[in-house]
Amino acid sequence: MPARKSPGPSVKDPALYEELRRDGAGKEKAARIANAAAKTSRSAVGRKGGEAGDYEDWTKDALLQRARELDVPGRSSMTKAELVRALRKR
Repeated sequence: MPARKSPGPSVKDPALYEELRRDGAGKEKAARIANAAAKTSRSAVGRKGGEAGDYEDWTKDALLQRARELDVPGRSSMTKAELVRALRKR
């Protein structure tokens, strides 16, 4: 297997970048994560992000709206439990 070229000067943590690439991450995603990790700390990067509630806590109307956004087939006749299962598959 040929050696990979250096990711370039824009990647702030080349070791993490290469590890992410070996794990299957795309170039942009690996660079974004490696730079975020170098900016703060590696453990802090995993804690970033929004907080989405469990689908069970959503109302059926909210689940239907989300299913509509994701174009889930048969959503109009589904029960709340069926909607939750269908959304989790997406």
